[in-house]
Amino acid sequence: MSSLQDTSIQFVKGVGPARKKLFANLGVETIEDLLYFFPRRYEDRRNMTPIAQAVVGEYQAICGTIQKCLSRKSWHTKKHLAEVTVDDGTGRIVCVWFNQPYLDRYFKEGKKVVCYGKVDLYKNRLQITSPDYEVFDTLEDEELNLSRIVPVYPLTRGMTQRYIRKIMQSCLETYQDRLEDELPVAIRNRYRLTNIKSSIRSLHFPETPEEQEAAIERISFEEFYFFQISIILRRLSLTQKPGIPHKISDALCLRYIDAFPFDLTRAQKRVIREIREDMQKPRPMLRLLQGDVGCGKTIVAIFGCLAAYKNGHQSAIMAPTEILARQHFANIERMIADGPLKGMRAVLLVSQYKKSERDKILKELADGQIDLVVGTHALITDDVTFKKLGFTVIDEQHKFGVRQRAILAEKGGHPDVLIMTATPIPRTLCITLYGDLDVSIIDEVPAGRGKVVTRRFGHDESQQVYQLVRSKIKEGRQAYIVYPIIEESETLDLKAAQEMYRNFKRTVFKDFRIELVHGQLKQDQTAVIMQRFKDHQIDILVATTVLEVGVDVANASVMVIEHADRFGLAQLHQLRGRIGRGEHDAVCLLVTDPKTEDGQKRIKAILSTTDGFKIAQHDLDIRGPGKFFGRHQHGLNELKVANPATQLDILEVARKEAVMLTDADPTLKKKSNQSIRRTVARRYPTYLAMVQAG
Repeated sequence: MSSLQDTSIQFVKGVGPARKKLFANLGVETIEDLLYFFPRRYEDRRNMTPIAQAVVGEYQAICGTIQKCLSRKSWHTKKHLAEVTVDDGTGRIVCVWFNQPYLDRYFKEGKKVVCYGKVDLYKNRLQITSPDYEVFDTLEDEELNLSRIVPVYPLTRGMTQRYIRKIMQSCLETYQDRLEDELPVAIRNRYRLTNIKSSIRSLHFPETPEEQEAAIERISFEEFYFFQISIILRRLSLTQKPGIPHKISDALCLRYIDAFPFDLTRAQKRVIREIREDMQKPRPMLRLLQGDVGCGKTIVAIFGCLAAYKNGHQSAIMAPTEILARQHFANIERMIADGPLKGMRAVLLVSQYKKSERDKILKELADGQIDLVVGTHALITDDVTFKKLGFTVIDEQHKFGVRQRAILAEKGGHPDVLIMTATPIPRTLCITLYGDLDVSIIDEVPAGRGKVVTRRFGHDESQQVYQLVRSKIKEGRQAYIVYPIIEESETLDLKAAQEMYRNFKRTVFKDFRIELVHGQLKQDQTAVIMQRFKDHQIDILVATTVLEVGVDVANASVMVIEHADRFGLAQLHQLRGRIGRGEHDAVCLLVTDPKTEDGQKRIKAILSTTDGFKIAQHDLDIRGPGKFFGRHQHGLNELKVANPATQLDILEVARKEAVMLTDADPTLKKKSNQSIRRTVARRYPTYLAMVQAG
């Protein structure tokens, strides 16, 4: 009998080959994936709020019968309008959707419907705008979706909540008994944790809130426990390897710090001291450097390159995009020309190079003629070798997986590794994810930077926004106007970057130099446009999130973000970080009318602070840790239920158990720990591979 992690989801009754593709969009491909595909929230439909008792301003679920359906174009906005009147015997409420004409197919008079959204008062009637909805066709539908605590899952297009609940129930009935408990019995007994079979069922279809809570605690404990074991094993594997004890004098540090025409911040000097202490030790450095956009992380990182060079070793800096790699390289070239890195030979290695050019660089790297190489993923291809790699910098670490980071380090035996991020990480997440790293924080911004003010405008105030942009450009400044998509979408009521760029050139900004840059351009085209913007040959850059990690333009002091609620909070903060890099004050203008609760929370958070660590905490609270870094981040993707932000108590207990286990058996070689080793190998193969390699 094949295991649940090897059995395709298409064998679940009601899925089949066609719908298997829909589930693949959600990252669900096997039976195990489906059983561990947990709800994003629950609705308690045991006692629905009567419409007569609905509270204006609150998000509520209401259930009733469709009394009337109206589909028309609004004379005022020209948008398509779908209005559905719902009656539950105590009162009536109107549900409204814009620009979704296909809804006519779903809503029919006499059918039962559940709607969830924010209750408002409009023209003396109760109304919910753009609610989540479920229409019920059969009695079976109602049994699974009403009069109980109902799970609400993440969806993909072509899938409904009713369908996924039905599939989940079918999967549980057929496969639940084949689930095996991976958490040791002794730990389960010690903390009175429920078994895996009842926990999984209760997470999908809990009978009571208490049962649901117990299931969440059980799965969270397990996720934290195995993740912490993998983190501790990785730390042990690194600290037991021989490193390069660099000799770094006080004079070298002082010469570097004094070489700049400005004073380094106290935080920068502190982190240089921490890096120096690590690089002098006989074991490899593995340090995470956190710092907000524009805090001066690169200057600190390049000190490590200088220290390695003075000790006869090579360095490498890996960035996630060619734009960022070129920016780092330009900064380094200036530092070689003007002083602190004098004598070093640095090269740029990106995928755009011709074969002959690339081969020449590879040979010189292997021969040791190059002291510092800056590049993208091109640095971790098999044909890149170093003669004596002693120091590596990985920038914007969340764009790279654990294995990618390790490949670069392995090219030099055991070089010192500095991992940088401009996405500040809350303390709880740092404990969870980076237990194997030492952490440095730059929490000061260099003096002489302009202040950044953030303001919000509705879509009906666009002309006011554009007037502000015009006035700033007339003062000699430059502006970004950012959109979340490239082309017009039929399903989203968004202004597309291309359409608005053409409109701007014809009308509101016709007397300014304006250009468009987006993710579908070739890298060299993007690089040329960005360089022209930097050289002030362009006044306004219309763009998509290709700017998120971009070129520093000190003169750019206006950032307009259209449909700001469509961006993630970290994205908004990164975009805002593109301005205020020079001496001039800057303004970030958010154009948005957020409809969803999360969208409103994001806008409120970005308006409340410019502190990246506070933004990161808000982001973690809104999205949860699983989405904080996206799919590249090994480990966090395994935390499907566990949330470090809200379950620090469970995390600390699970970590204590993991420490006790690894103290007694650092390589999990004991016979009694073989099942734990197999689980870690399956859940975190990259981590265990590193331990074995060590």
